Amino acid sequence: MKILLFLFICLFVYALIENIFILKIRREVFNSDKNALKIVHLSDLHKRKFGKNNSRLLEMVKSECPDVIIFSGDLITRYCSDFTSAGNFLKVLTSIAPVYYSYGNHELDLPETLFREFNSILNECGVRFVNNGTESIDFKGRKFNITSASLKKTIYKKNNSYKNLDGYTVEELENAVGKSETGGINLLIAHNPLFADVYSEWGADYTFSGHIHGGAVVIPFTRVGLLSPERRFFPKYSKGVFEVGNMKLLVSGGLGKLRLFNPPEVAVYFI
Repeated sequence: MKILLFLFICLFVYALIENIFILKIRREVFNSDKNALKIVHLSDLHKRKFGKNNSRLLEMVKSECPDVIIFSGDLITRYCSDFTSAGNFLKVLTSIAPVYYSYGNHELDLPETLFREFNSILNECGVRFVNNGTESIDFKGRKFNITSASLKKTIYKKNNSYKNLDGYTVEELENAVGKSETGGINLLIAHNPLFADVYSEWGADYTFSGHIHGGAVVIPFTRVGLLSPERRFFPKYSKGVFEVGNMKLLVSGGLGKLRLFNPPEVAVYFI
């Protein structure tokens, strides 16, 4: 009994340390040439703070000297009514590098008036928010097409329930964002990774997602996440890089929410 109590106390202390102090960088190199585009990928901050005014997180991003920053949704929570902190964070973030954003399910759940206010904050802070659209950039002689897809609320929650959720099709994605570009490298930002087959068929070369929070709890000594926000065990894409057809699915483990053996992360990609 004393051993079990000791182990429980150790686990509790570690969980506190992980959820309060730890912030890790995960690097993935897909292009080692000097003309590689360096992308910092953030997701699912919710209301988490890393230092005063998120100074620790912002300094970590700045130290990476990214060419582009991608935020794949859920900067705030659905219960947020004051976006001052989010605005201050975005102002600093956009001073580091161009920021491309997509909605997460928490943004989509905001009441209409607050949803419009949040969009105003994005615009005022200079976020390159191409909601359900595409912006092309040239970088060192290479063309990148960055598409932001909002998806739809009913793939996350339906009739206030996680049961009988809607699917998502290539046709719906094309109706929302248009067909994929035929020239250049297609970067798709889509909060929910569970429709990776759709993103691949649409024509994404790389898709940036979050939402799963790494599975909340990662089984020790594995990369297996335990639970998705839809209350489903062992989500297929919890965190990391996945090959889906000709596409690489890049899933951030996220920054906010309670977690265990699954530290908050900043992902850095060379593409």
